[in-house]
Amino acid sequence: MNRQIVAVAFAIVSALWLVACQRVDPVQRQVLVFGRGADSVGLDAAHEEDGESFKVAELIFDTLVQYTQESTDIEPGLATSWTSREEGLVWEFELREGVKFHDGTPVDADAVAFSLERQRDEKHPFHNVGDPYVYWISLGMSEKIESVTAVAPMRVEIRLRQPYSPLLNVLATPPFAVVSPSAVAQHGADFGSYPVGSGPFIFGEWRRDDRIILERNEDYWAGTPELERIIFRAIPDKHARRVALEKGDIHVLDSADPEDIDAMRANAELVVVQKAGMNVGYVAMNTTHTPLDDPRVRYAINHAIDKQTIVDQLYNGRALKAKNPIPPTIWGYNDDIEDFTYDPEKARALIAEALPGGFAEPLSFYVPTNPRPYFPNPGNIGLAIQSDLQKAGIPSRIDTFEWSTYLEKVRQGDHDIAMLGWIADYADPDNFLYFTLSKSNATPPASNIALYKSDELEELLLEGQRVADPATRARIYRAAQEVVRKDAPWVIVAHATRVAVVRANVEGFTLHPTSWRYLWKTRIGPE
Repeated sequence: MNRQIVAVAFAIVSALWLVACQRVDPVQRQVLVFGRGADSVGLDAAHEEDGESFKVAELIFDTLVQYTQESTDIEPGLATSWTSREEGLVWEFELREGVKFHDGTPVDADAVAFSLERQRDEKHPFHNVGDPYVYWISLGMSEKIESVTAVAPMRVEIRLRQPYSPLLNVLATPPFAVVSPSAVAQHGADFGSYPVGSGPFIFGEWRRDDRIILERNEDYWAGTPELERIIFRAIPDKHARRVALEKGDIHVLDSADPEDIDAMRANAELVVVQKAGMNVGYVAMNTTHTPLDDPRVRYAINHAIDKQTIVDQLYNGRALKAKNPIPPTIWGYNDDIEDFTYDPEKARALIAEALPGGFAEPLSFYVPTNPRPYFPNPGNIGLAIQSDLQKAGIPSRIDTFEWSTYLEKVRQGDHDIAMLGWIADYADPDNFLYFTLSKSNATPPASNIALYKSDELEELLLEGQRVADPATRARIYRAAQEVVRKDAPWVIVAHATRVAVVRANVEGFTLHPTSWRYLWKTRIGPE
């Protein structure tokens, strides 16, 4: 009964606040409104793989280890220390004392084991509750982790089947967050709509395709946030997002349209924040579909697209023309790779050789409606790509879908070609290459949406995970990029500069290379 009263009271207060504050109210100084192009798919990050879900989830949950505020160096999170033995096959983590989940239950070794074992153990009572654990599956973690065990009340052991170099980096990502076992038991498959973690903010309310409201965790172990509340608003229309920022209805604008950035920079009430991006935007070619199973056709499509003009005109120069599936900001980048030249005539010649009778029908070209950091203006970029293809005699038909539906369809391989991308979750070539190009991830629902399978690449990727020496790993990943260039499952379009625009009175705002977690250290100053 008391919980019902609290829920009703919260809803009433939220409604009154929202009605009263069509514009950011200076009285509510520490309420930050974050404008973005799409809603989250779910907030139990173990079931998700998209950035909009992670963006919110990493403020609700904690991980065993985490990245520092300015870098991808690992520092303590819920674990204060860790050791490894048996040549890296056994890891023990000592947990932070006195931390509680938002529901008041303790964060202990049993909770950590529960959070990871529900993903690993097919016999776990919550293994088959809700959607698949897509990130765990895509990384092949059950082949890497043998067990996760609470060996003492505040000590957890992770036993590996084989050495796994990216382990600590992987444990810092949202899908490996520690969840409240009590809340999972209470909500079951709906836990992703009612998440309970131990992070700096507490889940308050979710109006699908509109807003998510988070409330400050007064007892956060790393210090109480100055922000009382964060509201994530989904505003798909790029013009509406910009107007909302300029009017003061939102404080932060994510995925700004490159065409608007110079004008916003000239506005004294706004600040443009930029950082070199750890991302890649690409067009995946479904290698199981005819004629895309012919590498000559994939080469032709690569030669047909004028990537430099797209970068210059549609990113306004705020991106690098890409040639590799990992960005140059990641170690192991192979700068010796020779990119496909823009050559429509060569594309036509390859098509004539591979398809003497031409295309039987236009290629289905999937384009998302929602902006992403790697494709900030997907509609216009899609049209430019379609135009380039047409000039080379390659017909295509654009199909558009909103973000959650789009992800479902491309994971099933419904497309012939599709725009997608990847933003680093951890600063390791493994994060880009294994998740998006491993043959282990080419079975629907696939994270390798080209459905591309290469034994040669797979051998290199698995070796890169097992080897500990950084120089050896770098050589392995440089060789892996050569295989991707040879097989050409993608048109690798761009590495976008990471850009956010904030109101000038937003203080302490920084762009992390991979994460939005440190939004909790932001505050709102006077106008």
